[in-house]
Amino acid sequence: MIRLVCAQQRGGVAKTTTAVTLARCFADRGLKTLVIDTDSQGSISSILRIKPQFFLYDFLINEYALKECVVPAHPMVDVLCSSRKTQQAEDIIATQQSRDVMFERALADSGADSEYQAVIIDVAPSFSWFQTCGMIYARHILTPVAMEPLSVQGAVASISAAMELNQLFKRPEPIRVIGLLPVIVNNRLAMTEPILESLRRLSQQREVPLLPSIRTDTAVVKAAKDRVFLADYDPRSKALEDYNAVAELLLESFQTEALPARATAS
Repeated sequence: MIRLVCAQQRGGVAKTTTAVTLARCFADRGLKTLVIDTDSQGSISSILRIKPQFFLYDFLINEYALKECVVPAHPMVDVLCSSRKTQQAEDIIATQQSRDVMFERALADSGADSEYQAVIIDVAPSFSWFQTCGMIYARHILTPVAMEPLSVQGAVASISAAMELNQLFKRPEPIRVIGLLPVIVNNRLAMTEPILESLRRLSQQREVPLLPSIRTDTAVVKAAKDRVFLADYDPRSKALEDYNAVAELLLESFQTEALPARATAS
């Protein structure tokens, strides 16, 4: 099962676009995928023009069944949407014991692990309990990085957050950043190459894979404006081509990670 958190401590770096587009890439490869929006702005429901009756708050706090709360955005993609009450849910959970494993327990009890082959969690661009819960549940962090210095700093903060959680909770399977993903990349801009070089150094220093770049593409903005998946708006989009390449690499990474466990079991 693929579990992935899209996290970046800087806003405006195509984090939600990345979560939604990769979900569709996984779905197009036959993986039933769940996307969980933990940002109280509720961007995903707007981007995909879906109107949920129930939200993340209802799933976690009111203990509604997961199947009652998710909304199909595609035959192979379900979305658990956020709302203005998400912050209230986070405040409630912050007062409870074992709050760090709230997602882990709730999703396990809901049967998500048997229903879905991939779960992608989109977290808000700030440190929060839901970000912690998401990282502990998924254990794999994907960090989009736009071509500006503050975004690189945000990536460093995400890597540090993973290290701090590993030291604090000492889980048997550590949390790790599975990749730094350069996004909105325009090689004609003077800032692009220095930022990419910073990411290469960061990748080497922190031993975090640097994934292929996602090129800037007006189709991404137009798809969001039309409130559809990028794959539906423009199947030949250059950004979609790049996301598909990244999806293949991530799938290979998860499969390779699973091999030792399979070998032991056999």
